[in-house]
Amino acid sequence: MLPVCLLLAAVCLQRSLLQEAGTREQRKPFFERFRRLEEQFRRFQEVTLLHLQGIAGNYNISYNIDTRFRHLADQYDTIAAALNVSHAALQEDLGSLKIWMKKLQKRTKKLNSKLSSLAESLSESHKQSSGERLQQSALLSNLTLQTASHVADLTTLHASRNTLQKELESLREASRSQGTKLEALEQRLKNTLHKEILASGHHELAAAQRLNQTPHDKLLEAEGSQGHSVKKLHAKHKQRKKLEEKRQQVLAQAAKRGLQSSLFHGNKTPRQERQPETPTVPEPQAARQQLRRVAQISQEQLQSPSPKKPGTICNVDSMLLFPNASTENFATFGQGFQTSLHELSVCSWVSTHAHSLGTILSYATEENDNKLVLHGRNTAAPASIHFVIGDPAFRELPVGRVLDGGWHHMCVIWSSIQGKYWYYVDRRLASTGSKFQEGYEIPPGGSLILGQEQDVVGGGFDPSEAFVGRLAGFAIWNRTLMPGEVSSIAIGKGLPRGTILRLADVSSLNGSVQKVNCTCLENC
Repeated sequence: MLPVCLLLAAVCLQRSLLQEAGTREQRKPFFERFRRLEEQFRRFQEVTLLHLQGIAGNYNISYNIDTRFRHLADQYDTIAAALNVSHAALQEDLGSLKIWMKKLQKRTKKLNSKLSSLAESLSESHKQSSGERLQQSALLSNLTLQTASHVADLTTLHASRNTLQKELESLREASRSQGTKLEALEQRLKNTLHKEILASGHHELAAAQRLNQTPHDKLLEAEGSQGHSVKKLHAKHKQRKKLEEKRQQVLAQAAKRGLQSSLFHGNKTPRQERQPETPTVPEPQAARQQLRRVAQISQEQLQSPSPKKPGTICNVDSMLLFPNASTENFATFGQGFQTSLHELSVCSWVSTHAHSLGTILSYATEENDNKLVLHGRNTAAPASIHFVIGDPAFRELPVGRVLDGGWHHMCVIWSSIQGKYWYYVDRRLASTGSKFQEGYEIPPGGSLILGQEQDVVGGGFDPSEAFVGRLAGFAIWNRTLMPGEVSSIAIGKGLPRGTILRLADVSSLNGSVQKVNCTCLENC
């Protein structure tokens, strides 16, 4: 209002000045004074306007400052409310983090205890395996020494056999020569006795009896009349007996050596078959047969035992037949793994004529549909399968030798300790490695299916990943099998301890899948 009043005052002054303009000429001194007053008023007006403008500017500034202060106060209130909300949420998050930290600590303690128990079991198994290796090396060294001693014995037996044959030949020659000499002497004795019978007729009956007796008896009866000839014949007869006794002694020694060698090789005869105190003398043909028997026994012991044929494998229990590549053909276990797995072994007999192996096993959870998978596709790389533990980690395993339609034994073994894995086909190690999902844990409570690969829990099948063929003797262990245990399964011995799932645990067969109960593989 003050500027308006000043403007009105200025207007009134101007009017009054205009009214007094007429009298200016009359009153010049007054006009001069009025003009000075007018100039002063103008100056005052300018100064007043400047002050008014400053006051107006200050008013606008103060008004804007209040508005900004109110706006800042509103913003402060909003920020304070947001901070309170965020603080409350942060407190909730900290509480949940504390709970998770406690759970994580408990699980860490459990894992540490499991790892310590696994380390202890591994150390014990390592000790046992080292002990078994030492025993095997000791047995091998003993077998080597026994083999060397057997070879030495066989060499000595061959040498003694050669010397024995030479002595037998010499004895035969001596016997033949003595026989010819005895025959000549007997003929001479017969001629002499015949002459005496002709000379004395009253001794005809005695001569006839002498002719019917043995040469030895004839020599004894003719001792009085033919002393010199009989003595010579006795000497020849004694020499022949000595040669025959020597021959019998040599044959008895050879037979005794052959018997000792057979006993040394573990072929001891029963008590009722032992030689009597006065052993009979074997013929040369029997001695040669004994030597051949000893050599055959030694050769059999040196040879390693051959594995059983597939037809004699009787540890499979049952078989599943997957006739074609359909998404409806699969087998389901009633429940998956009951506990977490840090180690596992999966073994099965497999027979397929397909160009690819397809999916053997699929284990899925809500968290991940590829917790444990053995699957292949009929597209790229059909001669291999993927061994998956916790997607996307996998290893590629070769299966080319399995795709021939015959029965083949497969074993896949994994341990979270150092992430080691082993893959066996027909008792042979086909692939191995480490640092594969080291420290990983396969959780329990999932869906376990044979013959199809799950993209979601219990479904999402693809016919290109289906298994077509036969599965027999399928089993899962919650530990790593030793190479000897894998070999024992493949040659038909009983299953090792620790199986957690087998084909007998399959709860449902879907589609055209058939189950055949067969104890031996040749019947599957």
